[in-house]
Amino acid sequence: MARKHTWATLALASILALPLAACKDTKTLQENEQLKAQVAELQKENGQLGNDLETTTASRDELTKENEKLKAEIKTLKGKKSPHRKHRHS
Repeated sequence: MARKHTWATLALASILALPLAACKDTKTLQENEQLKAQVAELQKENGQLGNDLETTTASRDELTKENEKLKAEIKTLKGKKSPHRKHRHS
């Protein structure tokens, strides 16, 4: 008799636990969907940031080349000393 009672209690506990498990599964599925959406959004943002980084790097490289060119031009111009005019005092 005790065995039947144990099995009955176990069966009743299992039956009562099923709705809770189903509810928990539904909540978990909803959380998973939200997380998937967040991951997709973050991947999109990451891709955009990667593109922005490439653009910025290219711009920086271009400016660095232009800067070096201008520095060389300044050195060249400084090397050619223009004759200084002497001011005459009258």
